[in-house]
Amino acid sequence: MFNSLKAQAPDKILALMGQFRTDPRTDKIDLGVGVYKDAEGRTPVMRAIKSAEKQLWETETSKTYTALAGEPAFHAAMAEMVLGAEYPADRLSCLATVGGTGACRQAFELARLANPGCTVWVSDPTWPNHLSILAFMKQDTKLYRYFDSAARAVAFEAMMEDLQAIKAGDVVLLHGCCHNPTGANLTLEQWAAVADLLEAKGAVPMIDLAYQGFGDGLEEDAAGTRLIASRLPEVMIAASCSKNFGIYRERTGCLLVLSDAASKEVTQGTLAYLNRQNYSFSPDHGARLVTMVLTDPTLRAEWMTELEEVRKGMLGLREQLAAELRQLSNSDRFDFVARHRGMFSRLGASAEQVEKMRLDNAIYMVGDSRLNIAGLNAKTVPILARAIIAAGV
Repeated sequence: MFNSLKAQAPDKILALMGQFRTDPRTDKIDLGVGVYKDAEGRTPVMRAIKSAEKQLWETETSKTYTALAGEPAFHAAMAEMVLGAEYPADRLSCLATVGGTGACRQAFELARLANPGCTVWVSDPTWPNHLSILAFMKQDTKLYRYFDSAARAVAFEAMMEDLQAIKAGDVVLLHGCCHNPTGANLTLEQWAAVADLLEAKGAVPMIDLAYQGFGDGLEEDAAGTRLIASRLPEVMIAASCSKNFGIYRERTGCLLVLSDAASKEVTQGTLAYLNRQNYSFSPDHGARLVTMVLTDPTLRAEWMTELEEVRKGMLGLREQLAAELRQLSNSDRFDFVARHRGMFSRLGASAEQVEKMRLDNAIYMVGDSRLNIAGLNAKTVPILARAIIAAGV
């Protein structure tokens, strides 16, 4: 039977990681993989998470199963973080998932169950796994223009023009903040215009919120999501805890679904059903740590302090890189790097220029020129800037 299997195309980012590992050069720089790194190149366990783990070690008395949809305390803590303290509990259904990826997959599954004929609209570009999952599901998918490669900014007029074609019951996938792979985000005024359009068309927004706290701040990064949630009758939000809590390998995510109050019971039951059909119970350890951090005032204060340190560190690297490139290029054409937010920016380099930087300078980034700002430090920023100019970007 297995002789009939066909080799699958390797994930480009994972393949890049493999190339980096086998490169013998000691001065190599990894700007490809999407994880936060400190100035020493480590992805540390956050202080509040370590404190919570110590508490959990002392107090946990059982490893039995949790609820199919996850613990209600985790749901409430995530809802408050994402939607604010006044979130509409009477309309909200929640599902603990295997990371943000699991939340995305279960959101797509929920949409297909609710409306088998729907089309999922996805930004061009987007996180590659969105499209990979949708293709695997054989889900009807269409792209809407999002990024102006020349200006390195949101192509908002083009985006709105493309979204005029959405139909009632279609799903429109939006990045809540820190757009991956471009780093270019909608303004609050643009979010409001998108909400107007979705409301008029009867489409359902699905927001992928993977980097809350990495852009302009924990509350600020949720502003677009909260605006959409306040305006639309049905909303899906796939939230990840991998980055902002630094618990990548714990695979902790949450799918939040807003419906009318009359549909909540059935929606919540359907979410639990989807978990049962997929992996039954999602991992609990990370979810329990997140709950502890968000509900304990001391742990939360410690976590928010460290999260701000991380955020401001990335902004500092952005500003340093933009300044270096301004000086080397004698122009302001790279100032977009300082305007973008989150871990990523798309440089606008060709695949050949990206390859030249890898061969000549041992600098690894994704072929579309997405670079992970968090892979830099104060010493490597000038090296990258010189390589960018030398490559002719």
